[in-house]
Amino acid sequence: MTYLIGGIQQVGVGVPDVDRAWAWYRRQFGMDVPIFQDAAEAPLMTPYTGGEVQRRTATLALNMQGGGGFEVWQYTSRTPEPSPAPMHIGDLGIAIVRIGCADVEAVHQRFLQAGLDVSVQVLRDPAGQPHFYIRDPLGLTFDVVPSTHQFTKGSHATNGPSGCMIGVSSITQARRLYSDILGYDTVIYDETDTFADFADLPGGDEVYRRVLLGRSKPFQGPFANLLGPSQLELVQALDRTPVRLFENRFWGDIGFIHLCFDIQGMDALKAACEDAGFLFTVDSANSFDMGEAAGRFSYIEDPDGTLIEFVETHRVPVLKKIGWYLNLRGKPMGQSLPNWMLRAMALNRVKG
Repeated sequence: MTYLIGGIQQVGVGVPDVDRAWAWYRRQFGMDVPIFQDAAEAPLMTPYTGGEVQRRTATLALNMQGGGGFEVWQYTSRTPEPSPAPMHIGDLGIAIVRIGCADVEAVHQRFLQAGLDVSVQVLRDPAGQPHFYIRDPLGLTFDVVPSTHQFTKGSHATNGPSGCMIGVSSITQARRLYSDILGYDTVIYDETDTFADFADLPGGDEVYRRVLLGRSKPFQGPFANLLGPSQLELVQALDRTPVRLFENRFWGDIGFIHLCFDIQGMDALKAACEDAGFLFTVDSANSFDMGEAAGRFSYIEDPDGTLIEFVETHRVPVLKKIGWYLNLRGKPMGQSLPNWMLRAMALNRVKG
């Protein structure tokens, strides 16, 4: 048995109002192609929702220029709680989501002129690459970074997600998951210092170890051509003991709630995770219906409790108006869907 990872499928974003949040992500990040919009209970997630079944509504949307998606997620059975304090660099969990674009300087100017909450100037990471930060209306932080990946040509300023910054207590321990299981095995930089590009972030004047990871092998799978490459930055605070970003809160509360990978071979992945000490804490076991889409999903925790989701897609809509759905059960491992078929999903685009 083996498993394949096809890329970052989506980042879960807990919000108080799905419609308002998704509208902002459509306008600024081009996340305008819905894959599913679903309102239901979340019975399998009770380990992370206070032991009670909670109701929620969720929209999974993509940017057809490339990159992963956003699963914009809102409780309907309770009021989602914000973090009691701003995200502090190095706190444990998904701190910042990386957003790829073809021209960082041009996008920075575009966002500045639009009056958005962005870094005053373009910054440089430890490898000398340009980037800048932007905060959404909820105060969640995104890092706009260079990307050469373009699945379709469009007018959006950016692609979708191309990775995350994750706070960890031990980079060595965290790499047992992110490098050994998920395949981010290439070190782009490994630096310990205070960093000028952290200066305007909470805690940015402290000492950190930063490790940016890429993959030596390209992603493989039905959606790999669309999702494209990604990088993960692990950040370890050295001047203080970090806290968990979701300490005393539920999965689904306001913030980045999980990082999800599209995979094939769930049983083999489960075995590999168990062998490494990362047990599935949630497993839908068979096909789980999400309205227009279906698949098997599971969750593990990284060494600091950050939630990593895996989805093995069974059914996905291509053109919902005429009932065109793809059944991916039994498809050969590692085989990409034809690009024309993936591009057809753009016909479901929501404008505005």
